[in-house]
Amino acid sequence: MPAEAGFFELMSKNLVIVESPAKAKTIKKYLGKEFDVLASYGHVRDLLPKEGAVDPAHDFAMKYRVIEKNARHVDAIAKALKKADALYLATDPDREGEAISWHLLEILKNRKLLKDKKVGRVVFHEITKRAIEEAIQHPREISQDLVDAQQARRALDYLVGFNLSPLLWKKIRRGLSAGRVQSPALRLIVEREEEIERFQSREYWTIEADVAAKGQQFPAKLSHFEGEKLAQFSITDEKRAREVERTLEQAAGGKLQVVKVEKKQRRRNPAAPFTTSTLQQEAARKLGFTAQRTMRTAQQLYEGVDIGGETLGLITYMRTDSVNLAQEALEEIRSLIGKRYGKENLPNKPRTYKTKAKNAQEAHEAIRPTSAQRLPEQLKNHLSSDQFRLYELIWKRTIACQMIHATIDTVSVEMQAGDPGNLFRATGSTVVSPGFMSVYQEDKDDVKESEEKERLLPPLKEGDTVDLLAIRPEQHFTEPPPRYTEASLVKALEEYGIGRPSTYASIISTLKNREYVEMDRKRFIPTDVGRVVNRFLTEHFTRYVDYHFTAHLEDELDEISRGERAWIPVLREFWEPFIELVKEKESSVSRKDVTQEALDEACPKCGKPLAIRLGRRGRFIGCTAFPECDYTRNLNGDDSSSEPEVVEGRSCPECNSPLLIRQGRYGKFIGCSSYPDCKYIEPLEKPEDTGVTCPQCNQGTLFKRKSRSGKTFYSCSRYPDCTYAIWNEPVAEPCPSCGWPILTIKTTKKRGTEKVCPQKDCRFAEPCEIEEMANTG
Repeated sequence: MPAEAGFFELMSKNLVIVESPAKAKTIKKYLGKEFDVLASYGHVRDLLPKEGAVDPAHDFAMKYRVIEKNARHVDAIAKALKKADALYLATDPDREGEAISWHLLEILKNRKLLKDKKVGRVVFHEITKRAIEEAIQHPREISQDLVDAQQARRALDYLVGFNLSPLLWKKIRRGLSAGRVQSPALRLIVEREEEIERFQSREYWTIEADVAAKGQQFPAKLSHFEGEKLAQFSITDEKRAREVERTLEQAAGGKLQVVKVEKKQRRRNPAAPFTTSTLQQEAARKLGFTAQRTMRTAQQLYEGVDIGGETLGLITYMRTDSVNLAQEALEEIRSLIGKRYGKENLPNKPRTYKTKAKNAQEAHEAIRPTSAQRLPEQLKNHLSSDQFRLYELIWKRTIACQMIHATIDTVSVEMQAGDPGNLFRATGSTVVSPGFMSVYQEDKDDVKESEEKERLLPPLKEGDTVDLLAIRPEQHFTEPPPRYTEASLVKALEEYGIGRPSTYASIISTLKNREYVEMDRKRFIPTDVGRVVNRFLTEHFTRYVDYHFTAHLEDELDEISRGERAWIPVLREFWEPFIELVKEKESSVSRKDVTQEALDEACPKCGKPLAIRLGRRGRFIGCTAFPECDYTRNLNGDDSSSEPEVVEGRSCPECNSPLLIRQGRYGKFIGCSSYPDCKYIEPLEKPEDTGVTCPQCNQGTLFKRKSRSGKTFYSCSRYPDCTYAIWNEPVAEPCPSCGWPILTIKTTKKRGTEKVCPQKDCRFAEPCEIEEMANTG
């Protein structure tokens, strides 16, 4: 590819190609009349969507075609190139971007449009005038190593999909798919669900005390009893808990004596600036964003937003594993901290962070604002609600990562109840100097509220006596591990090395779109089909859903991108054992082996073994002697082979036949006995009318209903003519901020119960009393 060692002489016409029209519009403003900027609209070529697009017999030769929806954009680029003297390929600075540039170049070569044209690949990590001009001045050649790594990834995904998916069609049901990376991700979710189902809760008790000293009341917990240090299961029933309570009350006599006071000072350091992965996790925790929503909003901030007549890229490139910050950015951030938060909050030298990702390119930067001087509050009126919230999150994290540590004083007090062997322990902490915490604190997954609280204790010293107000035995039960949220799943994928941060959003959306998982209160639950697919893959393709194998393959792709390995041997090493296994399983595994799971239980009708089977409505228990024996029951134990219950005193409003209570995939419902000739159905429980007028059509009222997963929502009584629906309970009050005719009741751990506006661009919220939740009329 012809490229100059220095920079191209700026000629009469230069053509710059980027991926999106929003980015093209922003860059055009920076480059001026000598440059024409066009968008490729993402990928321009992809593999032929049929068998043989990757040919293992001929060194994995790949057959591409122009993507139909982008063909006109390719034609526009070809037409513009005819009038240009130089071509700058300015697609995204990663493997996918490199591949798009290479594919476009191949198309233009095939059309013989590159003769006498100067061609260069330009890379920038932020869309600012300085970064764009500097990139244009220093073009390079396309990195074939990055292209090879992307092609190897695409070939692997194709070979797995085009060979495993048809096998799933034959062995389970049509329309299913298996993916090289999505399958190990599904395995994580299914294994967590099985762990929850196997979990057996255990009872245990703790002994708490309410203590008062110097006008302040605080709690303490029994740590030693009769000389023995208490563990979690030292007290396992109420009888023993009451015995301990009585013994302590008699020994203490209403007073505890302070026997030890331990004071420590600890430092808490700020979190590193955002990578793609940590941004997705924090946006999920703090903002409730899905990974897809986070990446879509970040893309908008990166490509450019109109700020009062000027289009600016507000953040650096959002697909990165690096936690580095450019020297220029560090200087600006430190300057802002000194002026805005005081020099006492500025460390002597910039903080540096170590990148954890194996293949992170240190030339890349973390995700940060393109200018720390652009304060979130100054941009608020120019941004959508999502853009503002995400920009504020990125800005705060970036500023905080360069501030001093937080200083926290911790105090632990041991108090004796009569006998020296009976000790209560109270702990407290105070923030002496908040440092970075005055700007930003990182959230954690599945932390109990009690663990987050920091308590201040009164000043105490050894020998002091404190009042014992009460001793409280508290009953507890161990809890199963929590289901994955998007944040915790992304964290697990990163820890296992499955996929890469830029692919996490697509992995999650694929699992949802294939209906392998459902979301319940923002947590993943595997569907029956997802479980069966996972069982088939883990039993018969164990190696290919193994976490370590998947991570090792990712490492090999990284090695290709660094030029340390050739891509064809990597593919061959994967392909040969894989296709042999596919062929073997095609003949050796029957559909019954996959869709049935044997149970150690005999059929109550005929005595033959029972099995868990997969039907059209999900998994159920059925007799293996079917069709001779038709015994079935639901997994929850209801006998579904018995006759449906007749609804007394009612008939079908459409055909006058009797109505029956039937069992469906999502629970019981009322249906016509003449099905399938008559398809009348209605919910078993009538939806509750809240009496709140629908704000969208002003004709219906909002009904309280339940989703298929059992989650409550509120929707218009005129559905499907009106599709308005909300998750939170409606209140017939207009929003004081935007005038929307209803508010909703929302309860959160941190802020309690609030009235909030359901309009996404309105951020109105005010505290309300719990009693108001019943007042929806």
